[in-house]
Amino acid sequence: MPVPMIPAGSTGDITLDAGGREVRLTNLEKVFWPDAGITKGDLIQYYAEVAPVLLPHLQDRAMVMKRYPMGIDGKFFFMKRAPEPRPEWIETCPIEHGSGSIIDFPVIQDVAALLWVINLGCIDLNPWYARCSDTDRPDYLHFDLDPVPEASWERVVETALLVRDALVALNMPVYAKTSGSKGIHVYVPIERGPVQKQVWSFAKQLARTLESHAPHLITAEYRIAKRPPGRVLVDYNQNAWGRTLASVYSVRPRPGATVSAPVTFGELEAGVRIEDFDLFNVPGRVARDGDLWAGMLDASVHFDLTQYL
Repeated sequence: MPVPMIPAGSTGDITLDAGGREVRLTNLEKVFWPDAGITKGDLIQYYAEVAPVLLPHLQDRAMVMKRYPMGIDGKFFFMKRAPEPRPEWIETCPIEHGSGSIIDFPVIQDVAALLWVINLGCIDLNPWYARCSDTDRPDYLHFDLDPVPEASWERVVETALLVRDALVALNMPVYAKTSGSKGIHVYVPIERGPVQKQVWSFAKQLARTLESHAPHLITAEYRIAKRPPGRVLVDYNQNAWGRTLASVYSVRPRPGATVSAPVTFGELEAGVRIEDFDLFNVPGRVARDGDLWAGMLDASVHFDLTQYL
């Protein structure tokens, strides 16, 4: 798809053609990363450039919006319901919540919808785990590997390799990405069938098994005060219904505009770090290497989790 380009030197508001749809972009000169001078316009241009590999990972999923209208140092707020007025081409995904209320989440189906959402001040993207056709049956499970205070990056990588080995021993396909913040996300694409709670239960069992085998390194303790220092949390609770993680290729509201970038386990073993991937260099990496997470979209390799439930 052609990449929409913000004209050099653009400030204020412009209207951009994105796949034949007009998208109004506002306050392009607003600085979102004060220490680095990175603007809202820079952020929007990044997402336009990675759209070809990003969009397939977002399509048909409800999007929870985390909006930073004043940049990373300003106040942020979560927003689930698609705001009005909105372009008629923004699709929505109605999801009933426990209160009985139905919330119409926006769905990012194309580059125009992507730029529209980013223009609202969303820095990272937080999609639903299941597709809109059945929001209780996810098509992946994942583990958020989060360092407890005093745990080094090297310990996070060591944990990621142990999680990988455990999943591979179960014949599962495994993919990794940096979180763009402090840790690593490990994903397994699965066949749709198990409900979210079943996926959560499997993740919980595996995390606790890993903790029992490597208590010097891993904790599965959900209560923050109970987590031993220097360990790496294998967070299974992120698989719970209604939770979200930053998507692959998301820019994070962190110093340096780091990106949640797909990585190979070989790269992790070779020493890559979170700060190696940012808003400026990830488009070039994509142009060179393509989508390292393309397998996540290949239904033929999705794993049948029901055999372990």
